[in-house]
Amino acid sequence: MPGSEDSSWADKKASSPPVGPDLFSRVSVGRISEIIVEQIRLLMRQGQLKPGDRLPPERDLCVRFGVSRVTVREALRMLESSGLVEIRAGARGGAFVTAPSSSRVGEDLTDLLALSMSSAADVTEVREVLELGIVALVCERATEEDLSDLDKICQRSAEALRDGDFIMDMSLEFHIRVAEATHNPAVSMLAQSFRGPILMSLQEAKNVAPEMGHLGTREHERFTEAIRRRDPEAASRIMAGHLTRTAHRLGR
Repeated sequence: MPGSEDSSWADKKASSPPVGPDLFSRVSVGRISEIIVEQIRLLMRQGQLKPGDRLPPERDLCVRFGVSRVTVREALRMLESSGLVEIRAGARGGAFVTAPSSSRVGEDLTDLLALSMSSAADVTEVREVLELGIVALVCERATEEDLSDLDKICQRSAEALRDGDFIMDMSLEFHIRVAEATHNPAVSMLAQSFRGPILMSLQEAKNVAPEMGHLGTREHERFTEAIRRRDPEAASRIMAGHLTRTAHRLGR
């Protein structure tokens, strides 16, 4: 969200010195811009380039890679479109390393699944593996704030069902919030990046069985109570039945 923290972070990025000159090596074969992109990606994965780092100016990159400015600009556009680099204009601008957001990763994952042979049933099968696998962590780590948030989602869902304006996004919100209750950033990011595919499978299941919002909300309530009791066996049993029913409705 925009605010003072974002502004201060942007100012910090703008004042960051360019990264060191010895990180890049000359390229001369293949599609050169792609090779440059892979070099920069590798440096990010190795931690030599971190979010907020400013890349050298285009002229310096041309010299270090031994390529034309057109090639460098093409590589930077590719990195920008992947969400790995932010291009800022002005005297204090330049190319800054950033990190792809979970929403961008989720969009890419949704597109990948849509263009592959993966079905909503396949997505639900993955959910069975992932969501059942985190139940013990949720039971161990969920805070009162986590439980309160889950209660509120269940309450909003129940009210929406009574008013006739329930949407599957509410069910998705519950499952994402459960993942966040693990207090494991990797689990939370994985769940966030999987939002699109999960919503796709939920909506397809609802098309088969329109009543599933009522059943699902009741199971969400029972699951939350099991987490509150710190009862992983009961919570796993409820979640397993919840996901298995969705899988069956999708024909698996």
